[in-house]
Amino acid sequence: MMVVDVGWRYEICWHSLVNPTQVIEGSLSLSYSSFFLSHSLKLSVSSTFFMDSRSHIIAWGAGEDGQLGIGNNEDKEWVCVIKSLHSHHPLRSVVAGSRNSLAICQDGKLFTWGWNQRGTLGHPPETRTENVPSQVKALSNVKIVQAAIGGWHCLAVDDQGRAYAWGGNEYGQCGEEPERKDDTGRPLRRDIVIPQRCAHKLVVRQVAAGGTHSVVLTREGHVWTWGQPWPPGDIKQISVPVRVQGLDNVRLIAVGAFHNLALQEDGTLWAWGNNEYGQLGTGDTQPRSQPIPVQGLSGLTLVDIAAGGWHSTALTDEGEVYGWGRGEHGRLGFGDSDKSSKMVPQRVQLLAGEDIVQVSCGGTHSVALTRDGRMFSFGRGDHGRLGYGRKVTTGQPMEVPIDIPPPQNGVTDEGHWIAKLVACGGRHTLAIVEWKEDESKD
Repeated sequence: MMVVDVGWRYEICWHSLVNPTQVIEGSLSLSYSSFFLSHSLKLSVSSTFFMDSRSHIIAWGAGEDGQLGIGNNEDKEWVCVIKSLHSHHPLRSVVAGSRNSLAICQDGKLFTWGWNQRGTLGHPPETRTENVPSQVKALSNVKIVQAAIGGWHCLAVDDQGRAYAWGGNEYGQCGEEPERKDDTGRPLRRDIVIPQRCAHKLVVRQVAAGGTHSVVLTREGHVWTWGQPWPPGDIKQISVPVRVQGLDNVRLIAVGAFHNLALQEDGTLWAWGNNEYGQLGTGDTQPRSQPIPVQGLSGLTLVDIAAGGWHSTALTDEGEVYGWGRGEHGRLGFGDSDKSSKMVPQRVQLLAGEDIVQVSCGGTHSVALTRDGRMFSFGRGDHGRLGYGRKVTTGQPMEVPIDIPPPQNGVTDEGHWIAKLVACGGRHTLAIVEWKEDESKD
């Protein structure tokens, strides 16, 4: 995802997985489109959001696991403010995951909330869910600059390029640890409830998390992966990072449930992994164990990519969106008359002319952000995940109203809220919004 106005982006990963081979719409959903680096990873004070009364983190959608961070576990069909994060400013980014969420402050502090049964919040679970953000104390001595959420594990990277992992680790997705075996001699892995270093030998600049695997982009432009990159049972998992061959000079990565995207500096987009809905954009549904070029994007200048559970998007420098992969529920935004899967990228005509600067892909819904701060949601609508008060499922992009009170600190009421960043999870969405005063009519 990219916010052109402030010159930076984060990938959001997503997942809709309880059993990693099956989407449970009412339960886990994803990591990152997420989350989640578009043009540069050099974050400055000008590219942060100061959380005073003029800015908020808002949330909407499913709340049964506390993933909205509003102090209760209720669903919200309209946007609401995460009030407890106001004192932790300035803010750098937010990530919406499957059943949990996180926020990164400019000083590198990391806050998490939501489902914690597998240690996904970065501390031992005292309760199954937590509906108020709390700081990950184990990372308090490092400066986190980017993070991602997978099916039930999380990744983060600090300003020195060191990567960290925590959460579910049964497929080695949190990285190498001392070998342990059960009574039958099979590898025995434990959940990692306290963040630990991973990919020790790599200097990392972006992390991305899939359903049961992890992917990182190094400062040299190489891509490395570990864990279980295919639905469990298809291939043996690995807990030691392995370089993805054939990829150099990579600028961005994006990861879905079991598919991967990599955008090179020369603008070429590559994909590999599962492809049952055409999410690789290769014109067929054959899986690929090695990267292959995505079709249908020649002649376009791509500035951002995003991967949902089983769908993908690419954004051009002209603000146009291309989507492909699973089309069920209208998550690709091609309208209510066309919810079919697409084997190659197609332009989302219903967003033409809106000057899109970011797209975030969730489990079964997507949100597009315009340059002037409006958000358009489309896809599955139950639990209020589309954010405009109707639980309708639609492929028609509709604007999400930011209907919250104006700031209280002596500013004029003559203004409106604009979104600066959006993050789709499995069944919920987060966004950073700022108050913009209307221009004088004099």
